Amino acid sequence: MSLTLYDTLHREKRVFAPRNPERVTLYVCGPTVYDYAHIGNARPPVVFDVLVRLLRRTYGAGSVVYARNVTDVDDKINAKAARKGVPIGEVTARYEAAYLADMAALNVSPPDLAPHVTDHMDAIVAQIGAIMEQGCAYAAEGHVLFDVSSYENYGRLSGRNLDDMIMGARVEVAPYKKNPHDFVLWKPSKADEPSWPSPWGEGRPGWHIECSAMIDENLGLPIDIHGGGIDLVFPHHENEIAQGVCAHGHAHDAGAHGEYARYWMHNGFLTVDAEKMSKSIGNVLLLHDLVQAMPGEVVRWALLSAHYRQPLDWTQSLLDQSKKSLDRLYGALHRAAGVAATESDPPEDFLASIQDDLNTPGAMATLFALSSEIERGMTSGDHAAVGAAKGRLIAAANLLGVLRSDPAGWLEGQVDDDLRAEVEGLLERRTAARAAKDWPEADRIRDRLNVLNVVVMDGPDGPTWRMKN
Repeated sequence: MSLTLYDTLHREKRVFAPRNPERVTLYVCGPTVYDYAHIGNARPPVVFDVLVRLLRRTYGAGSVVYARNVTDVDDKINAKAARKGVPIGEVTARYEAAYLADMAALNVSPPDLAPHVTDHMDAIVAQIGAIMEQGCAYAAEGHVLFDVSSYENYGRLSGRNLDDMIMGARVEVAPYKKNPHDFVLWKPSKADEPSWPSPWGEGRPGWHIECSAMIDENLGLPIDIHGGGIDLVFPHHENEIAQGVCAHGHAHDAGAHGEYARYWMHNGFLTVDAEKMSKSIGNVLLLHDLVQAMPGEVVRWALLSAHYRQPLDWTQSLLDQSKKSLDRLYGALHRAAGVAATESDPPEDFLASIQDDLNTPGAMATLFALSSEIERGMTSGDHAAVGAAKGRLIAAANLLGVLRSDPAGWLEGQVDDDLRAEVEGLLERRTAARAAKDWPEADRIRDRLNVLNVVVMDGPDGPTWRMKN
């Protein structure tokens, strides 16, 4: 069974074959740390976390090198620091810490490498110099710009024709550009902005060159997989390729385009109630707020509930259904709490789904089937079958990064000690009343539990409970 991935560059699913199975490399564009991440920012790290888990299972944990960068040089960071009247480093440190805490709440595994732009200025300056030496960039009025006309494959990733792009341009944005689609590699900084020395004057890098230089410095070219949101295909990833390929002297090599990254993966857009997230609309949902209001696992499940390449509409009903789905799985594990899980691999149908371009909805269906096996085994008293199904469920869930909580704690929810004591006391009295066939008393206790919003689940090992909401 082979792993197949949809490659944006080739526009088809391809069997994944790393350049070196002993060093599988993956790079995903990470956060720009000027504010809290919104829910759309959370989709790429969750999606690619599943891929990394699968790669580590396939090739070995020590054979996968996963890099997710941190952009800590940006106009938005400068603006935020100026508004707050604080040093830029204070802004970036605060929001990077918040991002990492939110990722932990979603059970996103830390990357092997987290390169920061500020730590790679020498590499950035060196790569810009290499691009200029190849005749693919030029200096103008304190700026260094990439000459898109020097790279004949420009536009191949996004499917855009350079001639059409140039003809369709309405204005020359900057008079010092040779053509309107030339993009900045280096630019001068204002007096109150951070700057670094370079052969072209004090300044700072453009956005696109940052990732190209960090990839080259930390992973080497070509990398196996480059991932990110679909919104990054153009211009960010298109420009990354142009820079990386030209820096290594392959501007006119038609085959070099794929030798920047062997596979390009992009997740689809996320909307909120069928609308694009926008500050003007007021529908921007911050991940930081969401994980305070609900378990991070619910957010993770919701993000994986649609195939990663498809659009995902974020709604309250999606969250409600995600919570119900996890309740069902945790309910089966809780009912089987007294049965040891048999150590197992994920079932074949689960692996078939997840290895088919990360088909998470198909993989989730297998989890539900396994929970049903557990329930049937508990009802029939077949603990061997329960242990086997439980082991397969846990192994599969580990690859999806879910079912990491204690089942009893999950089902009880946020319950204070007084309520827990009352519920457990009521259950003891209910058990005694049912044993004595005192049905009026059992009914009275049931009504009280309903008032408390408690669901009781009876099983051969006695009753268990959870909160309805």
